[in-house]
Amino acid sequence: MNAPDTRRMYSDSIAGYVTNYDPAHDRFGLRTSDGREFTIHLNGFLSSEIVRNLGDGPRDTGEATRDMLAEGRYVFVYGLFYRWDGGERIEARQITFPETSRGNYVFEHPNWWVQQAAEIADFYLRGHFPDGPDKDGRYDWRNFRTRLTLSGTHVPDFTGEDVRQETDTISRLVYGLATAFLLTGEERFLSAAESGTEYLREHMRVADDSEGVVYWYHGIDITEAGQRKVYASEFGDDFDAIPMYEQIYALAGPTQTYRITGDPRILDDIDRTVALFERFFRDEDQGGFFSHLDPITMDPRADSLGRNRSRKNWNSIGDHAPAYLINAYLATGREDFSKLLEETADTIAERFPDEPASPFVQERFHADWSADRTWGWQQNRAVVGHNLKIAWNLTRIRALHDKERYSELAERIAELMPPVGSDQQRGGWYDVVERVADPDTGAHHLVWHDRKAWWQQEQAILAYLILAGVSGDPEHRRLARESAAFYNANFLDYDDGGVYFNVLANGIPYLLGTERLKGSHSMAGYHALELCYLAAAYTGLLITSAPLTLHFRPQPGAFPDRLLRVSPDLLPAGSVQIDRVWIDDEPYEDFDPKQLTVRLPLSNRPLKVRVDVEPADMRLRVSSDFDGKTAHIHCEGVIDREELEKFRRCLTEALSVEPRRVEFHLCKVTEIGRPAINELLFQRAKMGLEVDFVIVGCSLPEVTQALLATDAFLVDDDRTCVTD
Repeated sequence: MNAPDTRRMYSDSIAGYVTNYDPAHDRFGLRTSDGREFTIHLNGFLSSEIVRNLGDGPRDTGEATRDMLAEGRYVFVYGLFYRWDGGERIEARQITFPETSRGNYVFEHPNWWVQQAAEIADFYLRGHFPDGPDKDGRYDWRNFRTRLTLSGTHVPDFTGEDVRQETDTISRLVYGLATAFLLTGEERFLSAAESGTEYLREHMRVADDSEGVVYWYHGIDITEAGQRKVYASEFGDDFDAIPMYEQIYALAGPTQTYRITGDPRILDDIDRTVALFERFFRDEDQGGFFSHLDPITMDPRADSLGRNRSRKNWNSIGDHAPAYLINAYLATGREDFSKLLEETADTIAERFPDEPASPFVQERFHADWSADRTWGWQQNRAVVGHNLKIAWNLTRIRALHDKERYSELAERIAELMPPVGSDQQRGGWYDVVERVADPDTGAHHLVWHDRKAWWQQEQAILAYLILAGVSGDPEHRRLARESAAFYNANFLDYDDGGVYFNVLANGIPYLLGTERLKGSHSMAGYHALELCYLAAAYTGLLITSAPLTLHFRPQPGAFPDRLLRVSPDLLPAGSVQIDRVWIDDEPYEDFDPKQLTVRLPLSNRPLKVRVDVEPADMRLRVSSDFDGKTAHIHCEGVIDREELEKFRRCLTEALSVEPRRVEFHLCKVTEIGRPAINELLFQRAKMGLEVDFVIVGCSLPEVTQALLATDAFLVDDDRTCVTD
């Protein structure tokens, strides 16, 4: 009898770092994230591109592919895999580069995440409000529906399938829109966030004055006959109960809006919803918060709750911080919010770790904190993103409460997760896995599929970014880059806009069932826009030393003592400061750079506030402006090899407008290295003889002489630096 044929051919993807390129055989070596070595063969049927952002056109690099295969570059390869007894061959068909040049990842450009935020927010505005705002610029949230299709439209009402407005989904979208305003200052995003907050307050909120609490409906059904309030949850896991996470996420959008406007009504809603948590969800006997209440008796121990009776879970403890509590603290600086953050972090650090039984945290508990390993779909399974979310949020909270055990657990999770929760061949992070390794394979088996959800990629990116920024560990930065590269290479929908819910293991979008939707019970722009905001903050302020511009619109007398708090996030003490402030587009000086506060002027109308926040130890500050004829480039600090890419980026952007004259304001430059001078010479040659490069003002003699020695610069001694 003949031996069975073991040959296999299939398409797949692989990601890793180029180790070498062999032109004689037209192939290159690739090392995956976990150190395995592969050989990738090239042929004539090959295309390549650089990862592009939403709103950008394709960046084809087909003719330059082989030249770009430099050692150390991170690449994604999609191709054909041939396997047989004793052999394997991988033939590339598509190569995607997340770097424009070696080490220069596209998503580390200061504007990358800002641009992506605007594109995603506009996608949701177009989808939910196709007719745009009214004549006063307000958006009518009666037109909102929970479900949004792949292309960004509602399911027609006449089908009878799309009549639900879920409170959490509206709140999460409001969060995203408010966040987009924080990053961009675009009025349409704030208008939509404010009108969405008003809609939540008017239609979804119940103020129980007798108990001193606020609670939120699950949602509303909109029909031709009118509205039907949906009190208890009708989502499968929480059916006929009041789940705490829905009450928590009802605050997400209003709280982010409060950071911008200071509307005191929103703060009152936050306080009274927190009072609901304390009054009904808190376990006074054994600590923590229960996950569900009976909707009639408000009793977490009621028999009617079934499998949710007397339970605590990740959501009832861990979701406070990212959903509303950190933002409420950032906006107010209040001690009670600080204490609740500390309590939830202490509870996570004490109760959730489960080593050596499992590298994954325990996520569900009975009232006495014994592990619940039989609940519903979860059983004894781990959600990879929840582990990463703990690492991210404990690192944030340690900036406020400096407890070693927070960083110890965050670092431990960051160390444990890659081999058990990530795809170390293709990149990206899995969904739900078994908490205990299979005794035969030694692997933590995937539960349902090998797909990768957008929100779990977000948790990985933010966890490793903030850990890299706080610790300086290059391993954290490597994992942050790999995670961000996979997300930006595979989740952005260039055709219809927005981001995909799920992709297959190889990065191809999965477009079936509810995972085809871009608006649902689970998805509403929240995670995608949270990622844009915090990735921009962590990358620029903690890693690449770039400023971050934030926008606010405080109402008259909204914040106590007219004190606007502008800290982007919970970041290490002293790591960032305010550089400049504008109010109503005019420079404003009444601010405390170290405390990250702005003392607002008296006003009888909302103020337009723009704030530049920067790293406190920024080695090089560089910016440019253009007056229609002359490009002005302002530099302060050291322009050496380490800062070369930042200097090059600003120079390239300044020259892209084709100025007739370029003025360099170098009064505060303490050192300029040869690579920066060579960059100037290179760009000078490209501009042509008719464009002057001029040194303006009183730069240090050694800086001026180094530039004049090239014979490429003029000096204007009669001018002074604008920065003087």
